[in-house]
Amino acid sequence: MAEQEYGGSTEALPPPPPVPLDISPVKAEPAPVEKKLLRVPMARRGLGKKGHNIRILTNHFQVNVSNVDGHFFHYSVALFYENGQPVEVKGIGRKVLDRVHETYHAELAGKRFAYDGEKSLFTIGSLPRSRFEFTVVLNDITSNRNVGTSSPPNEADRKRLRRPYQSKTYKVKISFAGKIPMQAIANAFRGQEYDNSQEALRVLDIILRQHAAKKDCLLVRQSFFHNDSNNFVDVGGGVHGWRGFHSSFRTTQSGLSLNIDMSTTMIIQPGPVLDFLIANQNARNSVSLDWAKAKRVLKNLRVKTATSNQEFKITGLSEKSCREQTFILKRRSKDEDGEVQTSEVTVYDYFVNDRNIDLRYSADLPCLNVGKPKRPTYFPIELCTLVSLQRYTKALSTFQRASLVEKSRQKPQERMQILSHALKLNNYVAEPLLHSCGVSINSDFTQIEGRVLAAPGLKAGNGVDIFAQNGRWNFNNKRFFESAKVEQWAVVNFSTNCDIGELVERLTGLGETKGISVEAPLEVFEEYPQLRRAPPVIRVDKMFEEIHSKLHGAPKFLLCLLPERKNCDIYGPWKRKNLADHGIVTQCLAPAKVNNHYLTNLLLKINAKLGGLNSMLAVEVSRSIPMISKVPTMILGMDVSHGSPGQSEVPSIAAVVSSRQWPSISHYRASVRTQSPKVEIIDNIFKKVSDTRDDGIMRELLLDFHASSQQRKPQQIIVFRDGVSESQFNQVLNIELDQIIEACKFLDEKWSPKFVIIVAQKNHHTKFFQSGSPHNVPPGTIIDNKVCHPRNNDFYLCAHAGTIGTTRPTHYHVLLDEVGFKPDELQELVHNLCYVYQRSTTATSIVAPIGYAHLAAAQVGQWMKSEGTSETSSSQDGLRNAGPVTVPQLPSLQKNVATSMFFC
Repeated sequence: MAEQEYGGSTEALPPPPPVPLDISPVKAEPAPVEKKLLRVPMARRGLGKKGHNIRILTNHFQVNVSNVDGHFFHYSVALFYENGQPVEVKGIGRKVLDRVHETYHAELAGKRFAYDGEKSLFTIGSLPRSRFEFTVVLNDITSNRNVGTSSPPNEADRKRLRRPYQSKTYKVKISFAGKIPMQAIANAFRGQEYDNSQEALRVLDIILRQHAAKKDCLLVRQSFFHNDSNNFVDVGGGVHGWRGFHSSFRTTQSGLSLNIDMSTTMIIQPGPVLDFLIANQNARNSVSLDWAKAKRVLKNLRVKTATSNQEFKITGLSEKSCREQTFILKRRSKDEDGEVQTSEVTVYDYFVNDRNIDLRYSADLPCLNVGKPKRPTYFPIELCTLVSLQRYTKALSTFQRASLVEKSRQKPQERMQILSHALKLNNYVAEPLLHSCGVSINSDFTQIEGRVLAAPGLKAGNGVDIFAQNGRWNFNNKRFFESAKVEQWAVVNFSTNCDIGELVERLTGLGETKGISVEAPLEVFEEYPQLRRAPPVIRVDKMFEEIHSKLHGAPKFLLCLLPERKNCDIYGPWKRKNLADHGIVTQCLAPAKVNNHYLTNLLLKINAKLGGLNSMLAVEVSRSIPMISKVPTMILGMDVSHGSPGQSEVPSIAAVVSSRQWPSISHYRASVRTQSPKVEIIDNIFKKVSDTRDDGIMRELLLDFHASSQQRKPQQIIVFRDGVSESQFNQVLNIELDQIIEACKFLDEKWSPKFVIIVAQKNHHTKFFQSGSPHNVPPGTIIDNKVCHPRNNDFYLCAHAGTIGTTRPTHYHVLLDEVGFKPDELQELVHNLCYVYQRSTTATSIVAPIGYAHLAAAQVGQWMKSEGTSETSSSQDGLRNAGPVTVPQLPSLQKNVATSMFFC
């Protein structure tokens, strides 16, 4: 009998009472769970009216769809080898399905299909049956076995290798998965977007991809690249830019449109592997190559060897040189029994002696490994050449990016001509599947009405007005609005040939004209020549030892001269040492061309970092910004920076900047954290570590706003979010916003600020052109009609002056507006925020808070880069990591610089 202990005694439980026969037990209903209502992007409330009208052309081509009564039928596709193993090799699917269509045309009732290259196939109308199983044979390139150093080919292999091709059998299973009404496309025009609307548009995009694949284009998502020598540009470092076209269907207020734009991907320069490595690392010869870097760059690239006409995928490099790397060689004896004998030989000896190949320079270099981890296959590097048209997925250097921009830019009229040609070249009229859908595409650029907003008035020192012309202004004969004082400072020179005396004199004189008092520096610190080749961290540490030995206290400001303008490896450790260890404001420069324009730009940054303000919006000074100047309002800029492509272990860096000193919208500070690699949604906005402690990003920003804004809490919080795609909008609205609300409630349970959430996108393919003009659209051009979303609240803004190439507008999506802005008020606020970027005297292409978040994330990224991710963990509190424990922490900024615009 069960017993239960009550206090210290034990007694038997009584038996349960009998249940009467006429009573049926009632099932207990679970307590109702309150289902959280998910937020969705808001609908458009109206169109803006401010500004003067301008006639604009856009690279959207109107699409008509006459067949909306049918259905797209969706089938899942599974590919198997003859032995039943699933096919995992990418790129073979299209060849297999083409062969299926060719061989079993009758069984498929002559139906054409759109195949996505992987697991989905679509038809217009159904196939005769819901399930099919087919077997097809393809002529495939010979396999990779037994050609390198794993072992010599046997007799059967020799016969096979004499044939350039071998047959391979595939089994294909096609099964019905669902159907999509073509009416869904028409629903999307009317703003009635459901899941099947997006699916229907996806089918149309798959048709475009398949159309390009049949023209032997390289496909990169919705961008297509033709193999034409005129489309390649050399950007240096063994890398070429490959120009192609983006092509996708978009639902807009005026119906369906085809968006066509220029697109560029990077490819490896084909040819000898060693030549590529020397060019890629800008090395003098093979002796100075960094082989660890070479291994990362070469991994998964394909090569052909001089010993056969085969392609192999590089899996790594040998640990030893060709002369020293050994493997077990199997040989058949020449006796009658033909017994297999094994011996250990070097790769070099095998190719020179057994294969009679003369190796000129591979002996002391690593070999390429094209085998598997447990069964390596080695080739001397000089026998291998990189095959053509292989994408280069590593990050470009600063110089490569600059070269790509220089060689890829096109003036507006030139770009329009190229896009018109692209539409003709693609010849979508001849695509049978589009014809079956009743799709016809207008060949003219869509004409729309834009508006040009007037540039906001700005104020310099002493209330002097600044009038921006074409998105630009200057400080000629003007002082900064709030001038800082450069005092207790010193100059640090990392081995540059610069006349520091003249530099300081010119900086002091120019500073005086801008209202900045520049005292004489306490000291000039020159780096010892013998340290020039030392590691960057050592050079920085030695410089600080010198500073501490000569100065009695820490300086307030350090002007640092670097030997290189871009990619200087001293920059990261220098910034970290100053801001995290010593709390010193610092400004770096590479004195190549020092003129008054350069020095003015330098003073803009120095003044902002030291707490000054270069200019201010006139409406900010007069406290007349609609909806903001009268109600305490905080403005946030949020961005996440990720490691370079291929660096899956490098933590992502989340940066959030916030306005302070309300009613100003020009003062900002930043909070930066690390989080799990490649995670875009910020997961450390609110981080509850106990009932009384929150270590999240928002807490410190909210407390700082309160302290700097007359002890007032923000009643309105406007969030500008960068870097998220449309598929992540709901996560911003329901994860990140929830974290911000939790952070507010944690400080005060009764506090319920109103929110505005705006996503800014630069990575899109919509461009605008002035009708009848060779120039870019003027700064302040705004578009909220015709090419915008049929339901959601979005608009395009070109706030900046596009002086080179074709202007890229920023696409703003207003996901939530609890404040109740009128369209003109919100659009004007966004436009104004492009004029408060303290680093420059031009309107910026994106709002300043996002620009600052970029800068903060990039600067801290240099800290991580300078010490390696394994060394970035710090014992200091402050900027803690988010996500898994393995993500290294960042050191905290010292208090005296934490609220500064150190990123400016």
